[in-house]
Amino acid sequence: MVVLHPLSDFIDCDAISDSSCSYWYEGRCLESGNRLKLPRTSMSEAIALGLMQELANNDCYSREGKMYGILLVELPNGEQWVLKAFSGLLNGCSIVEGWVPPIPGRDEVAFEEARTLAELDAIKQELLTLKRLTERQQYETLLHEFEQQLQAMSDRHRYCKHQRQEKRQQICKTLSPEALTIALEQLDEESRQQGIERRQLKLQQNARLQPLQQLIAAADARISELKQQRKALSRQLQAQMQASYSLTNFSGRSQSLQELMPGGSPTGTGDCCTPKLLHYAATHNLKPLAMAEFWWGTSSANQDKIQGEFYGACAERCQPLMGFLLSGLRPNPPTPLPCREGGEVTLPIIYEDEWLIAVNKPAGLLSVPGRYRDRQDSVLSRLGNLLPDGMALASVHRLDQETSGILLLARDRQTHRQLSQQFQQRQVHKVYEAILVGVVTVEQGVIDLPLWGNPENRPYQKVDWQHGKPSLTHFQIMAREQDYTRLEFTPLTGRTHQLRVHAADVRGLGIAILGDRLYGCCAVASRLHLHARELRFKHPQLEKTLHLQAITPF
Repeated sequence: MVVLHPLSDFIDCDAISDSSCSYWYEGRCLESGNRLKLPRTSMSEAIALGLMQELANNDCYSREGKMYGILLVELPNGEQWVLKAFSGLLNGCSIVEGWVPPIPGRDEVAFEEARTLAELDAIKQELLTLKRLTERQQYETLLHEFEQQLQAMSDRHRYCKHQRQEKRQQICKTLSPEALTIALEQLDEESRQQGIERRQLKLQQNARLQPLQQLIAAADARISELKQQRKALSRQLQAQMQASYSLTNFSGRSQSLQELMPGGSPTGTGDCCTPKLLHYAATHNLKPLAMAEFWWGTSSANQDKIQGEFYGACAERCQPLMGFLLSGLRPNPPTPLPCREGGEVTLPIIYEDEWLIAVNKPAGLLSVPGRYRDRQDSVLSRLGNLLPDGMALASVHRLDQETSGILLLARDRQTHRQLSQQFQQRQVHKVYEAILVGVVTVEQGVIDLPLWGNPENRPYQKVDWQHGKPSLTHFQIMAREQDYTRLEFTPLTGRTHQLRVHAADVRGLGIAILGDRLYGCCAVASRLHLHARELRFKHPQLEKTLHLQAITPF
Protein backbone atom coordinates (compact mmCIF):
# COMPACT_ATOMS: atom_id res chain seq x y z
CA MET A 1 0.00 0.00 0.00
CA VAL A 2 1.35 3.43 -1.00
CA VAL A 3 1.67 5.66 2.07
CA LEU A 4 4.47 8.10 1.19
CA HIS A 5 3.43 10.98 -1.06
CA PRO A 6 5.58 13.50 -2.97
CA LEU A 7 5.40 17.15 -1.92
CA SER A 8 4.10 18.03 -5.37
CA ASP A 9 0.82 16.25 -4.54
CA PHE A 10 0.06 19.04 -2.07
CA ILE A 11 2.07 22.20 -2.82
CA ASP A 12 4.14 24.05 -5.36
CA CYS A 13 7.52 23.38 -3.77
CA ASP A 14 9.15 26.42 -5.38
CA ALA A 15 6.52 28.75 -3.91
CA ILE A 16 7.25 27.83 -0.27
CA SER A 17 10.28 29.56 1.13
CA ASP A 18 9.20 30.54 4.64
CA SER A 19 9.78 27.88 7.29
CA SER A 20 8.63 29.84 10.34
CA CYS A 21 7.10 27.86 13.21
CA SER A 22 3.62 28.58 14.58
CA TYR A 23 3.38 25.70 17.10
CA TRP A 24 5.59 23.05 18.75
CA TYR A 25 4.60 19.45 19.42
CA GLU A 26 6.73 18.78 22.47
CA GLY A 27 7.44 16.38 25.29
CA ARG A 28 10.22 15.46 27.70
CA CYS A 29 12.35 12.39 26.90
CA LEU A 30 11.68 9.79 29.58
CA GLU A 31 15.32 8.65 29.68
CA SER A 32 17.40 11.81 29.22
CA GLY A 33 14.93 14.42 30.48
CA ASN A 34 15.62 16.57 27.41
CA ARG A 35 12.80 18.70 26.03
CA LEU A 36 12.06 17.38 22.51
CA LYS A 37 10.14 19.42 19.95
CA LEU A 38 8.63 18.90 16.51
CA PRO A 39 7.45 22.09 14.77
CA ARG A 40 4.33 22.97 12.84
CA THR A 41 5.88 25.15 10.15
CA SER A 42 4.47 27.28 7.37
CA MET A 43 5.45 24.51 4.93
CA SER A 44 3.60 21.80 6.89
CA GLU A 45 0.56 24.10 7.10
CA ALA A 46 0.74 24.66 3.33
CA ILE A 47 0.87 20.88 2.80
CA ALA A 48 -2.14 20.50 5.11
CA LEU A 49 -4.01 23.16 3.12
CA GLY A 50 -3.32 21.13 -0.01
CA LEU A 51 -4.79 18.08 1.73
CA MET A 52 -7.85 20.16 2.67
CA GLN A 53 -8.44 20.84 -1.02
CA GLU A 54 -8.34 17.09 -1.65
CA LEU A 55 -10.86 16.50 1.14
CA ALA A 56 -13.13 19.28 -0.10
CA ASN A 57 -13.40 17.60 -3.51
CA ASN A 58 -14.71 14.31 -2.07
CA ASP A 59 -18.02 14.13 -0.22
CA CYS A 60 -16.99 11.04 1.74
CA TYR A 61 -14.73 13.19 3.92
CA SER A 62 -17.53 15.53 5.00
CA ARG A 63 -19.85 12.81 6.35
CA GLU A 64 -18.23 12.88 9.78
CA GLY A 65 -16.03 15.41 11.54
CA LYS A 66 -12.56 14.28 12.61
CA MET A 67 -8.92 15.29 12.92
CA TYR A 68 -6.55 14.82 9.98
CA GLY A 69 -2.79 15.29 9.99
CA ILE A 70 0.30 15.36 7.79
CA LEU A 71 3.92 14.63 8.68
CA LEU A 72 6.75 15.97 6.54
CA VAL A 73 9.55 13.36 6.66
CA GLU A 74 13.06 12.95 5.27
CA LEU A 75 14.27 9.65 3.79
CA PRO A 76 17.81 8.38 4.45
CA ASN A 77 18.80 9.71 1.00
CA GLY A 78 17.69 13.24 1.95
CA GLU A 79 14.44 13.30 -0.08
CA GLN A 80 11.38 14.86 1.55
CA TRP A 81 8.01 13.08 1.41
CA VAL A 82 4.65 13.39 3.14
CA LEU A 83 2.62 11.03 5.33
CA LYS A 84 -1.08 11.65 5.98
CA ALA A 85 -3.37 10.18 8.64
CA PHE A 86 -6.92 10.40 10.01
CA SER A 87 -8.07 9.88 13.58
CA GLY A 88 -10.12 6.81 14.47
CA LEU A 89 -11.99 5.22 11.58
CA LEU A 90 -12.74 6.73 8.18
CA ASN A 91 -16.29 5.79 7.16
CA GLY A 92 -15.98 2.68 9.34
CA CYS A 93 -12.58 1.60 7.97
CA SER A 94 -9.26 1.62 9.78
CA ILE A 95 -7.13 0.88 6.70
CA VAL A 96 -7.58 3.16 3.67
CA GLU A 97 -5.34 3.29 0.60
CA GLY A 98 -2.89 6.20 0.74
CA TRP A 99 -3.26 6.80 4.49
CA VAL A 100 -1.00 5.70 7.35
CA PRO A 101 -2.36 2.43 8.81
CA PRO A 102 -3.43 2.12 12.46
CA ILE A 103 -0.90 1.30 15.16
CA PRO A 104 -0.33 -2.49 15.56
CA GLY A 105 -2.69 -3.96 18.08
CA ARG A 106 -6.04 -3.07 16.57
CA ASP A 107 -6.01 -6.31 14.53
CA GLU A 108 -5.56 -8.36 17.70
CA VAL A 109 -8.74 -6.95 19.19
CA ALA A 110 -10.61 -6.43 15.90
CA PHE A 111 -13.14 -9.23 16.52
CA GLU A 112 -13.73 -8.19 20.12
CA GLU A 113 -13.96 -4.56 19.03
CA ALA A 114 -16.54 -5.38 16.34
CA ARG A 115 -18.60 -7.43 18.81
CA THR A 116 -18.43 -4.72 21.48
CA LEU A 117 -19.27 -1.96 19.01
CA ALA A 118 -22.30 -3.98 17.87
CA GLU A 119 -23.43 -4.31 21.49
CA LEU A 120 -22.86 -0.61 22.08
CA ASP A 121 -24.89 0.23 18.97
CA ALA A 122 -27.74 -2.01 20.17
CA ILE A 123 -27.62 -0.24 23.54
CA LYS A 124 -27.67 3.13 21.76
CA GLN A 125 -30.76 2.15 19.75
CA GLU A 126 -32.58 0.87 22.85
CA LEU A 127 -31.71 4.08 24.71
CA LEU A 128 -33.12 6.15 21.86
CA THR A 129 -36.32 4.07 21.88
CA LEU A 130 -36.71 4.43 25.64
CA LYS A 131 -36.11 8.18 25.50
CA ARG A 132 -38.69 8.57 22.73
CA LEU A 133 -41.51 6.61 24.43
CA THR A 134 -44.91 7.92 23.28
CA GLU A 135 -46.06 7.64 26.89
CA ARG A 136 -43.67 10.44 27.85
CA GLN A 137 -45.49 12.88 25.58
CA GLN A 138 -48.88 11.51 26.69
CA TYR A 139 -47.90 12.09 30.30
CA GLU A 140 -46.75 15.65 29.63
CA THR A 141 -49.94 16.44 27.66
CA LEU A 142 -52.28 15.00 30.31
CA LEU A 143 -50.35 16.65 33.14
CA HIS A 144 -50.65 20.00 31.37
CA GLU A 145 -54.39 19.50 30.84
CA PHE A 146 -54.99 18.58 34.51
CA GLU A 147 -52.89 21.53 35.69
CA GLN A 148 -55.02 23.84 33.57
CA GLN A 149 -58.23 22.29 34.96
CA LEU A 150 -56.96 22.57 38.52
CA GLN A 151 -55.95 26.18 37.96
CA ALA A 152 -59.35 27.03 36.51
CA MET A 153 -61.06 25.22 39.39
CA SER A 154 -58.87 27.00 41.96
CA ASP A 155 -59.71 30.38 40.43
CA ARG A 156 -63.46 29.56 40.48
CA HIS A 157 -63.31 28.25 44.06
CA ARG A 158 -61.37 31.31 45.19
CA TYR A 159 -64.05 33.56 43.69
CA CYS A 160 -66.85 31.53 45.32
CA LYS A 161 -65.08 31.65 48.68
CA HIS A 162 -64.85 35.43 48.44
CA GLN A 163 -68.57 35.58 47.57
CA ARG A 164 -69.45 33.37 50.54
CA GLN A 165 -67.44 35.60 52.90
CA GLU A 166 -69.32 38.67 51.71
CA LYS A 167 -72.65 36.86 51.97
CA ARG A 168 -71.87 35.73 55.53
CA GLN A 169 -71.17 39.31 56.56
CA GLN A 170 -74.39 40.45 54.92
CA ILE A 171 -76.75 37.78 56.33
CA CYS A 172 -75.35 38.14 59.81
CA LYS A 173 -76.79 41.62 59.81
CA THR A 174 -80.16 40.90 58.17
CA LEU A 175 -81.40 37.38 59.03
CA SER A 176 -82.98 36.07 62.17
CA PRO A 177 -80.97 33.57 64.23
CA GLU A 178 -82.92 30.56 62.94
CA ALA A 179 -82.71 31.63 59.27
CA LEU A 180 -79.07 32.59 59.75
CA THR A 181 -78.19 29.08 60.95
CA ILE A 182 -79.80 27.51 57.88
CA ALA A 183 -78.12 29.97 55.50
CA LEU A 184 -74.69 29.45 57.08
CA GLU A 185 -75.07 25.65 56.82
CA GLN A 186 -75.86 26.03 53.13
CA LEU A 187 -72.72 28.10 52.61
CA ASP A 188 -70.63 25.55 54.52
CA GLU A 189 -72.10 22.73 52.40
CA GLU A 190 -71.17 24.62 49.24
CA SER A 191 -67.59 24.88 50.54
CA ARG A 192 -67.52 21.13 51.32
CA GLN A 193 -68.84 20.23 47.87
CA GLN A 194 -66.11 22.29 46.24
CA GLY A 195 -63.51 20.48 48.36
CA ILE A 196 -64.97 17.15 47.21
CA GLU A 197 -64.87 18.37 43.60
CA ARG A 198 -61.16 19.22 43.95
CA ARG A 199 -60.32 15.85 45.52
CA GLN A 200 -62.21 13.99 42.80
CA LEU A 201 -60.27 15.80 40.09
CA LYS A 202 -56.99 14.90 41.79
CA LEU A 203 -58.09 11.25 42.08
CA GLN A 204 -58.98 11.29 38.41
CA GLN A 205 -55.56 12.84 37.66
CA ASN A 206 -53.76 10.13 39.64
CA ALA A 207 -55.76 7.36 37.99
CA ARG A 208 -54.79 8.62 34.52
CA LEU A 209 -51.17 9.60 35.23
CA GLN A 210 -49.98 6.90 37.64
CA PRO A 211 -49.82 4.08 35.04
CA LEU A 212 -47.87 6.34 32.73
CA GLN A 213 -45.57 7.36 35.60
CA GLN A 214 -44.85 3.71 36.42
CA LEU A 215 -44.07 2.91 32.81
CA ILE A 216 -41.78 5.94 32.49
CA ALA A 217 -40.04 5.11 35.79
CA ALA A 218 -39.39 1.58 34.53
CA ALA A 219 -38.00 3.00 31.28
CA ASP A 220 -35.74 5.40 33.21
CA ALA A 221 -34.47 2.55 35.38
CA ARG A 222 -33.71 0.58 32.23
CA ILE A 223 -31.91 3.63 30.78
CA SER A 224 -29.73 3.85 33.90
CA GLU A 225 -28.98 0.13 33.64
CA LEU A 226 -28.07 0.41 29.96
CA LYS A 227 -25.76 3.34 30.62
CA GLN A 228 -23.92 1.31 33.24
CA GLN A 229 -23.62 -1.55 30.74
CA ARG A 230 -22.32 0.84 28.09
CA LYS A 231 -19.71 2.23 30.47
CA ALA A 232 -18.55 -1.24 31.50
CA LEU A 233 -18.29 -2.44 27.87
CA SER A 234 -16.35 0.68 26.85
CA ARG A 235 -13.92 0.28 29.75
CA GLN A 236 -13.41 -3.41 29.00
CA LEU A 237 -12.71 -2.75 25.33
CA GLN A 238 -10.40 0.15 26.16
CA ALA A 239 -8.41 -2.00 28.59
CA GLN A 240 -8.01 -4.68 25.90
CA MET A 241 -6.85 -2.09 23.38
CA GLN A 242 -4.42 -0.48 25.81
CA ALA A 243 -2.82 -3.85 26.46
CA SER A 244 -2.63 -4.66 22.72
CA TYR A 245 -1.56 -1.32 21.21
CA SER A 246 2.23 -1.06 20.93
CA LEU A 247 3.96 2.25 20.15
CA THR A 248 7.54 2.57 18.89
CA ASN A 249 9.71 5.69 19.18
CA PHE A 250 12.80 6.91 17.32
CA SER A 251 15.19 5.18 19.70
CA GLY A 252 13.63 1.87 18.63
CA ARG A 253 11.91 1.23 21.95
CA SER A 254 8.35 -0.19 21.98
CA GLN A 255 5.77 0.01 24.77
CA SER A 256 2.06 -0.67 25.09
CA LEU A 257 -0.44 2.02 25.94
CA GLN A 258 -1.05 0.20 29.21
CA GLU A 259 2.63 0.63 30.12
CA LEU A 260 2.76 4.25 28.99
CA MET A 261 -0.46 5.26 30.75
CA PRO A 262 -0.84 2.82 33.68
CA GLY A 263 -3.53 4.96 35.24
CA GLY A 264 -5.75 4.44 32.19
CA SER A 265 -6.41 6.58 29.15
CA PRO A 266 -9.48 8.04 27.43
CA THR A 267 -11.25 6.10 24.72
CA GLY A 268 -9.53 6.57 21.37
CA THR A 269 -5.99 6.97 22.72
CA GLY A 270 -3.62 5.56 20.11
CA ASP A 271 -6.06 6.22 17.26
CA CYS A 272 -5.25 9.93 16.91
CA CYS A 273 -3.21 11.30 14.00
CA THR A 274 -0.12 12.16 16.06
CA PRO A 275 0.72 8.66 17.38
CA LYS A 276 -0.17 7.09 14.02
CA LEU A 277 2.16 9.39 12.09
CA LEU A 278 5.09 9.29 14.52
CA HIS A 279 4.88 5.53 15.06
CA TYR A 280 4.90 4.88 11.31
CA ALA A 281 7.87 7.22 10.78
CA ALA A 282 9.82 5.63 13.64
CA THR A 283 9.25 2.08 12.36
CA HIS A 284 10.17 2.94 8.74
CA ASN A 285 13.40 4.88 9.32
CA LEU A 286 11.84 8.23 8.40
CA LYS A 287 13.06 11.45 10.02
CA PRO A 288 10.18 13.76 11.01
CA LEU A 289 10.68 17.40 10.00
CA ALA A 290 7.31 19.07 10.68
CA MET A 291 3.72 18.11 11.41
CA ALA A 292 0.30 19.78 11.16
CA GLU A 293 -3.14 18.62 12.31
CA PHE A 294 -6.53 20.12 11.44
CA TRP A 295 -10.23 19.43 11.77
CA TRP A 296 -12.41 18.60 8.77
CA GLY A 297 -16.15 17.97 8.65
CA THR A 298 -18.98 19.01 10.92
CA SER A 299 -18.74 19.20 14.72
CA SER A 300 -21.13 17.49 17.09
CA ALA A 301 -22.82 19.26 20.00
CA ASN A 302 -20.02 18.42 22.45
CA GLN A 303 -17.22 19.51 20.10
CA ASP A 304 -15.95 23.01 19.44
CA LYS A 305 -13.73 22.27 16.44
CA ILE A 306 -13.86 24.44 13.31
CA GLN A 307 -13.42 22.96 9.84
CA GLY A 308 -10.06 23.91 8.35
CA GLU A 309 -8.57 25.18 11.62
CA PHE A 310 -5.20 23.89 12.87
CA TYR A 311 -4.99 22.30 16.33
CA GLY A 312 -2.18 21.09 18.55
CA ALA A 313 -1.77 17.77 20.35
CA CYS A 314 -4.91 16.98 22.36
CA ALA A 315 -4.28 17.30 26.09
CA GLU A 316 -5.95 14.03 27.16
CA ARG A 317 -4.84 11.48 24.54
CA CYS A 318 -1.75 12.67 22.65
CA GLN A 319 0.13 15.07 24.92
CA PRO A 320 0.89 12.41 27.58
CA LEU A 321 2.52 10.27 24.85
CA MET A 322 4.64 12.99 23.22
CA GLY A 323 7.74 12.50 25.39
CA PHE A 324 7.88 8.80 24.50
CA LEU A 325 6.98 9.23 20.82
CA LEU A 326 9.69 11.86 20.21
CA SER A 327 12.39 10.01 22.17
CA GLY A 328 15.34 9.22 19.93
CA LEU A 329 15.17 12.53 18.09
CA ARG A 330 17.95 15.01 18.63
CA PRO A 331 17.04 17.66 21.24
CA ASN A 332 16.09 21.00 19.74
CA PRO A 333 18.53 23.89 20.12
CA PRO A 334 17.54 26.60 22.61
CA THR A 335 14.88 28.96 21.31
CA PRO A 336 16.56 32.23 20.18
CA LEU A 337 15.95 35.39 22.12
CA PRO A 338 13.38 37.77 20.67
CA CYS A 339 15.01 40.07 18.16
CA ARG A 340 14.92 43.83 17.82
CA GLU A 341 13.76 45.55 14.68
CA GLY A 342 16.08 44.74 11.82
CA GLY A 343 17.27 41.42 13.28
CA GLU A 344 16.25 37.86 12.53
CA VAL A 345 12.47 37.73 12.60
CA THR A 346 11.53 35.41 15.47
CA LEU A 347 9.34 37.55 17.70
CA PRO A 348 10.19 41.10 16.56
CA ILE A 349 10.20 43.78 19.25
CA ILE A 350 9.34 47.07 17.57
CA TYR A 351 9.48 49.26 20.68
CA GLU A 352 10.59 48.86 24.29
CA ASP A 353 11.60 50.93 27.28
CA GLU A 354 11.60 50.34 31.03
CA TRP A 355 7.79 50.57 31.24
CA LEU A 356 6.40 48.80 28.22
CA ILE A 357 7.21 46.63 25.22
CA ALA A 358 5.50 46.24 21.80
CA VAL A 359 6.00 43.21 19.54
CA ASN A 360 4.95 42.35 16.01
CA LYS A 361 2.97 39.18 16.73
CA PRO A 362 3.05 36.60 13.93
CA ALA A 363 -0.18 34.98 12.73
CA GLY A 364 -0.87 31.66 14.42
CA LEU A 365 0.62 32.60 17.80
CA LEU A 366 -1.61 33.24 20.81
CA SER A 367 -1.35 36.60 22.60
CA VAL A 368 -1.55 34.95 26.04
CA PRO A 369 -1.51 31.28 27.09
CA GLY A 370 -4.72 29.32 26.63
CA ARG A 371 -6.57 27.21 29.13
CA TYR A 372 -5.20 23.83 28.10
CA ARG A 373 -1.69 22.39 27.90
CA ASP A 374 -1.58 22.39 24.10
CA ARG A 375 -2.28 26.14 24.04
CA GLN A 376 0.50 27.43 26.28
CA ASP A 377 2.77 28.81 23.54
CA SER A 378 2.09 32.55 23.25
CA VAL A 379 3.73 35.97 23.04
CA LEU A 380 3.40 36.38 26.81
CA SER A 381 4.86 32.95 27.65
CA ARG A 382 7.74 33.32 25.19
CA LEU A 383 8.71 36.74 26.51
CA GLY A 384 8.15 35.48 30.05
CA ASN A 385 10.78 32.80 29.52
CA LEU A 386 13.24 34.86 27.53
CA LEU A 387 13.37 38.33 29.10
CA PRO A 388 14.94 38.99 32.53
CA ASP A 389 11.76 40.69 33.72
CA GLY A 390 9.47 38.51 31.60
CA MET A 391 7.45 37.10 34.48
CA ALA A 392 6.24 40.60 35.37
CA LEU A 393 4.90 41.30 31.87
CA ALA A 394 1.15 41.70 31.39
CA SER A 395 -0.72 41.97 28.10
CA VAL A 396 -2.63 45.26 27.80
CA HIS A 397 -4.89 44.01 24.99
CA ARG A 398 -5.14 40.93 22.77
CA LEU A 399 -5.10 39.96 19.12
CA ASP A 400 -6.81 36.86 17.74
CA GLN A 401 -4.45 33.94 17.30
CA GLU A 402 -4.84 34.16 13.50
CA THR A 403 -4.27 37.95 13.41
CA SER A 404 -0.76 39.38 13.11
CA GLY A 405 0.48 42.81 14.16
CA ILE A 406 1.24 45.09 17.08
CA LEU A 407 0.69 43.74 20.57
CA LEU A 408 1.36 45.94 23.60
CA LEU A 409 2.59 44.61 26.97
CA ALA A 410 3.29 46.46 30.22
CA ARG A 411 6.28 45.81 32.49
CA ASP A 412 4.66 46.93 35.75
CA ARG A 413 1.21 47.14 37.29
CA GLN A 414 0.87 50.90 37.18
CA THR A 415 1.72 51.09 33.48
CA HIS A 416 -0.65 48.20 32.78
CA ARG A 417 -3.48 49.96 34.62
CA GLN A 418 -2.90 53.28 32.84
CA LEU A 419 -2.67 51.73 29.38
CA SER A 420 -5.73 49.56 30.02
CA GLN A 421 -7.71 52.68 30.93
CA GLN A 422 -6.76 54.27 27.60
CA PHE A 423 -8.08 51.20 25.75
CA GLN A 424 -11.28 51.13 27.83
CA GLN A 425 -11.88 54.85 27.29
CA ARG A 426 -11.26 54.50 23.51
CA GLN A 427 -8.26 56.83 23.59
CA VAL A 428 -6.06 54.42 21.60
CA HIS A 429 -6.06 54.79 17.82
CA LYS A 430 -5.87 51.41 16.05
CA VAL A 431 -5.54 50.71 12.33
CA TYR A 432 -5.83 47.25 10.78
CA GLU A 433 -5.22 46.17 7.21
CA ALA A 434 -7.15 43.33 5.60
CA ILE A 435 -7.85 41.62 2.30
CA LEU A 436 -11.47 40.64 1.61
CA VAL A 437 -12.54 37.88 -0.79
CA GLY A 438 -14.77 40.04 -2.96
CA VAL A 439 -15.24 43.56 -4.27
CA VAL A 440 -16.39 46.25 -1.83
CA THR A 441 -18.17 48.87 -3.96
CA VAL A 442 -18.25 51.82 -1.52
CA GLU A 443 -15.04 53.77 -0.84
CA GLN A 444 -15.50 54.29 2.89
CA GLY A 445 -18.06 54.10 5.63
CA VAL A 446 -19.01 53.14 9.17
CA ILE A 447 -20.27 49.78 10.43
CA ASP A 448 -22.34 49.90 13.62
CA LEU A 449 -23.60 46.47 14.72
CA PRO A 450 -24.17 44.94 18.19
CA LEU A 451 -22.15 41.75 18.73
CA TRP A 452 -22.89 38.81 20.99
CA GLY A 453 -21.05 35.56 21.63
CA ASN A 454 -23.16 32.50 22.42
CA PRO A 455 -21.50 30.69 25.40
CA GLU A 456 -22.57 27.39 23.79
CA ASN A 457 -20.70 28.18 20.55
CA ARG A 458 -17.43 29.90 21.45
CA PRO A 459 -15.53 31.70 20.01
CA TYR A 460 -18.12 32.47 17.29
CA GLN A 461 -19.67 35.95 17.46
CA LYS A 462 -22.81 37.18 15.73
CA VAL A 463 -24.95 40.27 15.30
CA ASP A 464 -27.67 40.27 17.97
CA TRP A 465 -29.87 43.34 18.44
CA GLN A 466 -31.28 42.09 21.75
CA HIS A 467 -28.20 40.82 23.63
CA GLY A 468 -25.30 42.30 21.66
CA LYS A 469 -22.85 44.96 22.83
CA PRO A 470 -22.24 48.05 20.65
CA SER A 471 -19.36 47.80 18.17
CA LEU A 472 -18.27 50.50 15.76
CA THR A 473 -15.78 50.34 12.88
CA HIS A 474 -14.64 52.83 10.23
CA PHE A 475 -13.37 51.41 6.94
CA GLN A 476 -11.50 52.89 3.96
CA ILE A 477 -10.73 51.16 0.64
CA MET A 478 -7.02 51.00 -0.22
CA ALA A 479 -7.09 49.04 -3.49
CA ARG A 480 -9.14 46.59 -5.57
CA GLU A 481 -7.55 43.82 -7.58
CA GLN A 482 -9.60 41.30 -9.54
CA ASP A 483 -11.97 39.71 -6.98
CA TYR A 484 -10.20 41.02 -3.87
CA THR A 485 -10.37 44.26 -1.89
CA ARG A 486 -7.61 45.63 0.34
CA LEU A 487 -8.85 48.04 2.99
CA GLU A 488 -8.11 49.74 6.30
CA PHE A 489 -10.23 49.11 9.38
CA THR A 490 -10.27 51.60 12.25
CA PRO A 491 -12.19 50.03 15.15
CA LEU A 492 -13.57 52.45 17.74
CA THR A 493 -14.57 49.58 20.05
CA GLY A 494 -12.73 46.38 20.84
CA ARG A 495 -15.20 43.50 20.73
CA THR A 496 -14.10 39.91 20.12
CA HIS A 497 -13.84 39.20 16.36
CA GLN A 498 -15.30 42.66 15.69
CA LEU A 499 -13.58 43.26 12.34
CA ARG A 500 -14.15 39.69 11.17
CA VAL A 501 -17.90 39.87 11.82
CA HIS A 502 -18.23 43.42 10.46
CA ALA A 503 -16.59 42.23 7.25
CA ALA A 504 -18.50 38.95 6.83
CA ASP A 505 -22.01 39.82 8.03
CA VAL A 506 -24.46 40.93 5.32
CA ARG A 507 -25.42 43.89 7.51
CA GLY A 508 -21.78 44.98 7.42
CA LEU A 509 -19.72 44.54 4.25
CA GLY A 510 -21.05 41.05 3.52
CA ILE A 511 -17.59 39.81 2.41
CA ALA A 512 -15.37 37.60 4.58
CA ILE A 513 -11.68 38.31 5.20
CA LEU A 514 -9.40 36.06 3.16
CA GLY A 515 -8.53 32.97 5.20
CA ASP A 516 -11.36 33.46 7.73
CA ARG A 517 -12.90 29.98 7.62
CA LEU A 518 -14.81 30.59 10.86
CA TYR A 519 -16.93 33.27 9.17
CA GLY A 520 -17.43 31.64 5.80
CA CYS A 521 -14.33 32.19 3.64
CA CYS A 522 -14.00 29.18 1.32
CA ALA A 523 -10.96 30.46 -0.61
CA VAL A 524 -7.71 28.61 0.08
CA ALA A 525 -5.30 30.79 2.08
CA SER A 526 -2.28 30.10 4.28
CA ARG A 527 -3.46 32.51 7.00
CA LEU A 528 -6.08 35.05 8.05
CA HIS A 529 -5.32 38.21 6.08
CA LEU A 530 -5.85 40.63 8.96
CA HIS A 531 -2.96 42.67 10.40
CA ALA A 532 -2.82 45.19 13.26
CA ARG A 533 -0.72 47.76 11.41
CA GLU A 534 -0.75 50.87 13.60
CA LEU A 535 -1.19 51.77 17.25
CA ARG A 536 -1.19 55.34 18.57
CA PHE A 537 -1.48 56.14 22.27
CA LYS A 538 -0.15 58.39 25.00
CA HIS A 539 2.86 56.99 26.86
CA PRO A 540 1.71 56.96 30.52
CA GLN A 541 5.17 57.79 31.91
CA LEU A 542 6.88 59.86 29.21
CA GLU A 543 3.78 61.97 28.56
CA LYS A 544 4.28 61.79 24.79
CA THR A 545 2.31 60.21 21.95
CA LEU A 546 3.73 56.98 20.54
CA HIS A 547 2.81 56.02 16.99
CA LEU A 548 3.86 52.41 16.38
CA GLN A 549 3.73 50.76 12.97
CA ALA A 550 4.32 47.21 11.68
CA ILE A 551 4.57 46.57 7.94
CA THR A 552 1.73 44.42 6.60
CA PRO A 553 3.20 41.02 5.63
CA PHE A 554 0.70 40.24 2.84
